[in-house]
Amino acid sequence: MSDSRTLLWAARERRFELGRRTLLMGVLNVTPDSFSDGGRFLDPKRAAEQARRMIAEGADLLDIGGESTRPGAAPVPADEELHRVLPVIEAIRAGSDIPLSVDTRKAAVASRALEAGADIINDVSALTADPGMPEVAARYRAGVILMHMQGAPPTMQASPQYEQVVQEVRDYLAARLEALAACGLARESMAVDPGIGFGKTLEHNVQLLARLETLTALGRPLILGVSRKSFLGRITGREMGDRLAGSLAAAAWAIARGAHVIRAHDIKETCDMVRVVDMLRQESVT
Repeated sequence: MSDSRTLLWAARERRFELGRRTLLMGVLNVTPDSFSDGGRFLDPKRAAEQARRMIAEGADLLDIGGESTRPGAAPVPADEELHRVLPVIEAIRAGSDIPLSVDTRKAAVASRALEAGADIINDVSALTADPGMPEVAARYRAGVILMHMQGAPPTMQASPQYEQVVQEVRDYLAARLEALAACGLARESMAVDPGIGFGKTLEHNVQLLARLETLTALGRPLILGVSRKSFLGRITGREMGDRLAGSLAAAAWAIARGAHVIRAHDIKETCDMVRVVDMLRQESVT
């Protein structure tokens, strides 16, 4: 296997040299209705404690979300989203310089989060939901994660349809990269995410995972989130809280196929897996 994964990802003053080592992004949901840990970390103190735990267990970045984007989730007003995420960002920043991502579709939330110390905007709409988002990203020179999603969270899993899912996701992400570059965003600030579980059936998710090299060919860092997702339950028959083994298997496959950053809830176990897969991958290219 040849290693052609090395890429630069810029996020404000930070520069991530991706390729030799897979980065691990800890997912911290400060919502009452997240599919995985809804309600557990609504209190900023508990959220900050969870952040410290994730950092100690090996997280390289943290992604903080104040609006659930699980299938069927209802939108949250910007002021409520800010009420949830800002105290957590501030509490983490008071004790750590770990890179922070804010998971939001709203320019107002992204702007305030970046002012509070976030580095990256993780937008499941690929900066299409709010017309002001590209300007915010460019003004702060934020890193951005552009995700593919068919439809919107309330209805995206109703009946997703594709002719050729891999090619359609690839073409959408390529178009967003070009459109945002035309809006003034630096190409090196942008990363892509195929949006596993966002407007996709089991078969769509499996096809995307099987052909991740089609997405790495875009020349931008590939972010992947498979942790605890429902397609794993469809395959294994396991409930959400019992999908660790499936999550690790899918993430290991993704790393071997070119993923640069893995999103995860179970940091300690995922960190161990990443270290093993990275060592094997490096040995295979020497």
